[in-house]
Amino acid sequence: MTTIKEILTEARTRLKGPEASMEAELLLEAICAISRSRQFSHPDEQLREDQVEQYKSALERRLSGEPLAHITGRRGFWDVDLRVTPDVLIPRSDTEILVEQALQRIPYNASWQIADLGTGSGAIAIVIARERPQCELTATDNSAAALALARVNATALGVNNISFVAGSWGQPLKLRQFDVILSNPPYIRTNDPHMLAGDLPAEPIQALVSGSDGLDAIRRIIEDSVTCLKPNGWLLLEHGYDQATEVSDLLQHADFNEIFTQKDYGGNSRVTGGRRQI
Repeated sequence: MTTIKEILTEARTRLKGPEASMEAELLLEAICAISRSRQFSHPDEQLREDQVEQYKSALERRLSGEPLAHITGRRGFWDVDLRVTPDVLIPRSDTEILVEQALQRIPYNASWQIADLGTGSGAIAIVIARERPQCELTATDNSAAALALARVNATALGVNNISFVAGSWGQPLKLRQFDVILSNPPYIRTNDPHMLAGDLPAEPIQALVSGSDGLDAIRRIIEDSVTCLKPNGWLLLEHGYDQATEVSDLLQHADFNEIFTQKDYGGNSRVTGGRRQI
């Protein structure tokens, strides 16, 4: 019989890399329903044969390059656990910087109108809706599958102050006014070699790539937001590590002020925003 310790040791050895231990444990938790705390407290517990087979099958999928989030169907973001499918971008910790910057500008008791463009799994909208429960969120996406998943995640977490609307970027927001618009749009350049790295090859290309300079979606969002933001409203955008200057210039040319850039956990410029002039 195989024990928890034995199967994790084998998995860590084969996965390699700095996240090997965490991935091995998360996989065992998801596939065999053995919590990480139990893995630590009962390392000599024996697994059933069917559990061993299921785990080894999932491990082979990971070793072949399938994202862990697609195998487990889950990904943690901020303080929530979200359902994830190949139809959406896998939520990443760097996007929490975008959420942090938004929350710094939204008073806790505000009853603001906030829009999340290209919501995907709903991660950004759901967290802000939970943190600012008196605000009304509008989450847009051009993908019906993404919107369906975002609704599932919101319902599972008991979030009911989000409206999900189909459409491209700010197009569904026309004739409405918002206090804050934020987005984690695609920003990778066409033919960028980064597309071959990590989990990116398995993720939806429309959520990643945006023209020859990676800024097509950001240009569109800035253009749409000019007519949808209230006076003094904020636009906050996640972008590539080397795009801060270009995004700042685009905001300046669109008559935004109080323009800022915030770095991510790795020290890379990640979020740039500005305030619409009155």
